[in-house]
Amino acid sequence: MRSWNSRAGLASLLVLAACSSGPRRPEPVQRPPARGETPRPPRGPVADFPVKVGKPYTVLGITYTPVDDPSYDEVGIASWYGDDFHGGQTANGERYDMDMVGAAHKTMPLPSYAEVTSLRTGKRIIVRVNDRGPFVPNRIIDLSRKAAQMLGIDRAGIGPVRVRRVFPDERDRLALRSGDTARDPAFATSSELDQDRRRLLARAPDPRPVTPQIIAPAMAQSGWYAQVGAYGDPDRAAKVAKDVGGQVTFGEGLYRVRVGPFADEPSATLVLAQLGARGYHGGRLVKPFR
Repeated sequence: MRSWNSRAGLASLLVLAACSSGPRRPEPVQRPPARGETPRPPRGPVADFPVKVGKPYTVLGITYTPVDDPSYDEVGIASWYGDDFHGGQTANGERYDMDMVGAAHKTMPLPSYAEVTSLRTGKRIIVRVNDRGPFVPNRIIDLSRKAAQMLGIDRAGIGPVRVRRVFPDERDRLALRSGDTARDPAFATSSELDQDRRRLLARAPDPRPVTPQIIAPAMAQSGWYAQVGAYGDPDRAAKVAKDVGGQVTFGEGLYRVRVGPFADEPSATLVLAQLGARGYHGGRLVKPFR
């Protein structure tokens, strides 16, 4: 499980949105794994009914109000969750399978379906939403590992996306309920991506105006950083740092451009998404100094 994944450590706090009593999320199924592998929940079609919207619930001091909004359409940050929850129970009582194309959302009905578009590549997929989360500010959806792999954000851990509620036909719904993939929608066009990236930029703070300079790692402040990239050419690194208002650190033969530090992970995440929307793809969050 990646350290920046929003679901780590929240298992005991998750409230079951579909029920007013709000029981804690059960622990993953306890059975001996075969040859050291994580136990797999049983496969087979699950039901799309009943659909539950759920009552308002509170996690970490924030209250969320589920709503049945057929026109839901938002841009923001996607993250993913995997091993730590694999085989456990989702918010609507199903078994979470990280190898199915699923997702968690804070307010959508359970279950429901969403089209998720990567704002980096334009790749689109359909996911089945059957869980609640992610409970981190500025993140709008938590993908299963399989869905994250399909969108290409599994290695980075997070990525800028557009999430739109959709109503696929029964063929695609059955595929997703059975553990298969739905037919992928067409890639987003360049004009669509430009528009969605502008929407994302409008809600993101500007990077801090820091004079680019090469500094020793031991001199850097503690906190979260948005790392834009690592370069072998110091001139290239300095040029990027000037463009994004960042700073350069040198180590292990590479010049790393970072923006920050930020006091918390959500702030760094939003800036990282902003930088991606500006064309700096492949960035990641780092907290090298504590």
